[in-house]
Amino acid sequence: MDSSPKTTMLKPVFIPSVVILCILVLYAALMPTHAGEVFNGAKELLAEKFGWFYMLSVGIFTLFVVFLAVSPYGRFKLGPDQSKPAYSYLSWFAMLFSAGMGIGLMFWSVAEPVMHYTSPPVGEGSTIEAAREAMQITFFHWGMHAWAIYAVVGLVLAYFSFRHGLPLSIRSALYPLIGERIYGGIGHSVDTVAVLGTILGVATSLGFGVLQINSGLNYLFDIPVGITTQVILIALISAIATVSVILGLDGGVKRLSELNLYLAGLLLLFVILAGPTFFLFSALVQNIGAYLSGIVSMTFNQHVYDSTPWMGWWTLFYWAWWIAWAPFVGMFIARVSRGRTIREFIAGVLFVPVGFTFVWMTVFGNSALDAIMNKGADALSAAVSADVSTALFQFLELFPFSGITSVLAVLLVVTFFVTSSDSGSLVVDTISSGGKDNNPVWQRIFWAVLEGVVAAALLIAGGLGALQSASIAIALPFALIMLVACWGLWRALHLEAIRYESLQHHMNAGRHGKISGTWKSRLSRLIEFPSVEETRRYIRKDVVKAMLLVEKELEDHHWEVDINHDDTKGVATFRVEHSGDMDFIYEVRIKTGDTPTFAFPDSVNPSRAQKKYGRAEVYLQDGNKAYDIYGYDEDVIATDIIDQFEKHRHFLHNTSSLNPAIPIE
Repeated sequence: MDSSPKTTMLKPVFIPSVVILCILVLYAALMPTHAGEVFNGAKELLAEKFGWFYMLSVGIFTLFVVFLAVSPYGRFKLGPDQSKPAYSYLSWFAMLFSAGMGIGLMFWSVAEPVMHYTSPPVGEGSTIEAAREAMQITFFHWGMHAWAIYAVVGLVLAYFSFRHGLPLSIRSALYPLIGERIYGGIGHSVDTVAVLGTILGVATSLGFGVLQINSGLNYLFDIPVGITTQVILIALISAIATVSVILGLDGGVKRLSELNLYLAGLLLLFVILAGPTFFLFSALVQNIGAYLSGIVSMTFNQHVYDSTPWMGWWTLFYWAWWIAWAPFVGMFIARVSRGRTIREFIAGVLFVPVGFTFVWMTVFGNSALDAIMNKGADALSAAVSADVSTALFQFLELFPFSGITSVLAVLLVVTFFVTSSDSGSLVVDTISSGGKDNNPVWQRIFWAVLEGVVAAALLIAGGLGALQSASIAIALPFALIMLVACWGLWRALHLEAIRYESLQHHMNAGRHGKISGTWKSRLSRLIEFPSVEETRRYIRKDVVKAMLLVEKELEDHHWEVDINHDDTKGVATFRVEHSGDMDFIYEVRIKTGDTPTFAFPDSVNPSRAQKKYGRAEVYLQDGNKAYDIYGYDEDVIATDIIDQFEKHRHFLHNTSSLNPAIPIE
């Protein structure tokens, strides 16, 4: 990696990614017809020969994340045990939704139900049965399966990175399989594929998205539809995304995501109130019921006996597209989910966006179907067939204040694209830097600009469709990587559960009657709330002395022990090296807090200094054990170290047959 402080780019990932991207873009731009035939042929071949694999894989992903959510594994945190989430629920949900598929809902919420209604996979179109099936299919395509794909990647990355110290990069998903080789050629190749998939996915979506924005502006302001307008739009969106990228995750992406959520909620509420309100409530209940009742059959339905290409056009296309976007969206939701439990992560990623999506699809989709079936809005059906990008604006024309709501819709499309672009830039910057996220601003600017340049070049040359097919083709090998990652994550969690059982009952010396001295000593410790400086002095003298006693005894038995004391931070660490296995770590840290009101009798008025106190808390490999050893003498502390060391060796014994390759430090 480049050691220059001006860049954190990982050359074995950055250089191949840029070179391959340039070759693909030039190929698609200079020979769009030939490229389209090649990539479309590959996509159709994959759909025909490996459609069963896509369907089975997505079914496994969904079952896997639901299992983790309800299993005991769900209690583990994505980070050390004492870590806390960096974002509120509102900010977290907003970023999940905006980066995941917010723009897709704007594009397809009217068009897809209408298209399934007029052209169902089997049977006659434009019937009541076709309408019922149209909403069931739409829910299926945008429901739990799509978010389960994102959840798998996000969960794997967050768990291995935040809890076990591996890079926040796609390569970390392979650690259970290849161990330290993730830092070599295999890891570089996986990250290169992830960079390419993200750039191609965001760039092609940006290119196709400006078609909808251009249609909306043409509808509202008679701005001409054409390449010049669309390239200008790409430049403007990329410029806004670049500013957001410069502001960073908290200053840019979070605020734009929250704005998206508010604007989307406002548009949603307007359609509910102005549309067939009570019909929509009834439709939502029925749609959810139909979705849940048919979810198993739809998950594995291949339409084998129907001889229809419908699957390749719709379901398989969606599954491949979600998988192709998984490195981007998965890494982004991992970045914003540190400190949450696995159960909380899955509930948030899988159910909250899906719930909002179901409401959105019902409000827009069923309102469109109701207008066509019961109010003679045949023009809407014709508009969808003619140009999908105009469907939303034709739909809003059926309501009052269509000019205002159409402006709001265009603004939403723009902001959704901006959040997708800057989220993609942040993710690609992290991947291409080997998992680092505190990188120079110019690198994020580079990727944001590159996405716009790629989209504009392909739009001019007519090669967007070809490159979209190429990015979807990447889904096949990445689906294999995801299956391996699921197995690796389960294995790591299984080991963690064994360790949890081995270490959950700490040998608190006072609890076991091992505290030295008289009952007066014990009472003194019970009512004492030492100052931070007193606790620091205790760690410096008593804790370190106890560690040295244990170190001498272990070294007499030829064990390698390392003791590290940082008096400034108030931390003393005792490490026993286990060659080929997980090291034992026993650490004592100062933890400051407000002195509780019950610390002093009513007759005592504590001084300002006494209102803060320090605890000497024990930390093991998986974080804070939340017990205080302040006041124990050296023998008692040494005994506690040995107690935890014994449990660690018991854990190693329980896992020895598994031969783990996963770091638990």
